[in-house]
Amino acid sequence: MNAHILVIDEDPAQRRALKAGIEAQGHVVHIAESDHEGLNIFRRHRDEINAILVDLSDPSRAGAGFINTLGDLHHIAPVIVQTAEGAMQYAIEAMRVGAFEFLVKPSSTERVVGAIESALKVGRYGSEGRPVRRARSGAVGFNDIIAASAAMSRAVELGRRASQSMIPIMLEGEAGVGKEMLARAIHGASERSGRTFASFNCAAVPHGLMEAQLFGSEGALLPGSGERHAGKFAEADGGTLFIEEISELPQHLQVKLLGAVQSGEIEPSGGRKPRKVNVRLILATNKDLIEEVKSGRFREDLYYRLNVFPITIPALRRRREDIPHLVRAFIERFSSEQRLAKPLSIDAATLAMLTSFDWPGNVRQLENAVFRAVVLSDGGVLIESSFPQVLAQVSEGREGVLAAAIQRAPLDERTVAAAVASAQAVAEEIVARRSEAAADGLAPVQPDNVIVSTDEAGNVRKLADVEEELIRFALKFYRGQMSQVARKLGIGRSTLYRKLKDYGIDPDDPQKHAA
Repeated sequence: MNAHILVIDEDPAQRRALKAGIEAQGHVVHIAESDHEGLNIFRRHRDEINAILVDLSDPSRAGAGFINTLGDLHHIAPVIVQTAEGAMQYAIEAMRVGAFEFLVKPSSTERVVGAIESALKVGRYGSEGRPVRRARSGAVGFNDIIAASAAMSRAVELGRRASQSMIPIMLEGEAGVGKEMLARAIHGASERSGRTFASFNCAAVPHGLMEAQLFGSEGALLPGSGERHAGKFAEADGGTLFIEEISELPQHLQVKLLGAVQSGEIEPSGGRKPRKVNVRLILATNKDLIEEVKSGRFREDLYYRLNVFPITIPALRRRREDIPHLVRAFIERFSSEQRLAKPLSIDAATLAMLTSFDWPGNVRQLENAVFRAVVLSDGGVLIESSFPQVLAQVSEGREGVLAAAIQRAPLDERTVAAAVASAQAVAEEIVARRSEAAADGLAPVQPDNVIVSTDEAGNVRKLADVEEELIRFALKFYRGQMSQVARKLGIGRSTLYRKLKDYGIDPDDPQKHAA
């Protein structure tokens, strides 16, 4: 299908590269070097344009006005946003108003084209008719790994290269980043794909059972069982053995593993002679093995035997571009597993919230959160309240983030950042508040306080003066409802009460709020 793609980018070299790469896929490209020109092109070709690619790297171009415009455009065509590494907030803001995806620059043409193809599929099929990603219990290939980010793309590419060799692979990364999935993809792309993939977690097996379960038991019975045990090495003979949390392997078994790697033979517990095995090893660790070696907890000779081809899988907070794709894939999968009539959808603000969260438990935590939301959903759309634990943590963190941002900014920027941003949030409520009051038959609150950032002499006002005035205005506007005042100002209630005390404001006397 030949699609029409609108590209808005002020960099001439980038525009040429994108135009050539997209046209190579058979699509028609409309080029604009400014927001104004791009919007004019969109108006002329709105019935033809299938996707929009816009660069928001320049802060002067990433104002709320244009981001809100993107929110209007995404109802007609999916919007893909490019942003610089230090301007992630603009990408999150664009996601909040409905952008389909964002890419952190520098982005290769291949990655951009891949994002466009994904957006075209959504635009073509909507929320129905898209293929559902297979369950994790099935065979896994590299195409099943979501790698929209450059960091994850590098890990997948290294995995592809490593799959064609027999050397040991060391997968490094925090718990929950997807080490086992990459290990299964490496096995699935190798010549051993038709043989067994066996996994063994050193942190999940008691030390007394570990030797027999890993190397097998012949002359002696496996403790707690009534039969001999072949062991994971024997189970994986001819295939792949994935050993997780290798740093937790006891010292005496590290010696035994080293012997198996060097000789290709294992010695089952109680056995009379070694047994030949043909096993491809993939190891995983969430610890720094070099530090483990320095501390004496891990053998140096074993480390160099196993750490032949290291692959680092980045934490989810280091590859936020992957989060929207992961969320959509999990929603589709769990909707299918729960036998829903059609996959649930997720609103833009919720997707932005999930993208902005740090996910200390990484992909595993995200997967569990989406599963819970899908199972407990009583509607067709997942919203912020569908993720109560994430919403609570995000809300708690906003106060600290705002305070830190204001503290770092110069004095005049603090005034703008704190006062203008909060005032804008309050102002957005004015029309809604008037409408609600009118519907209830009440006289609407008439805001008679206009907050300005300069004094009569034309100088920037002191931060404390603007802040006090803003707090008084918010108290009057929200009729002294402290929870709502604190939420709209982006601060905690304890902070609000402290500031009321500092400024001598009586929250129980609404007549003094405008003083």
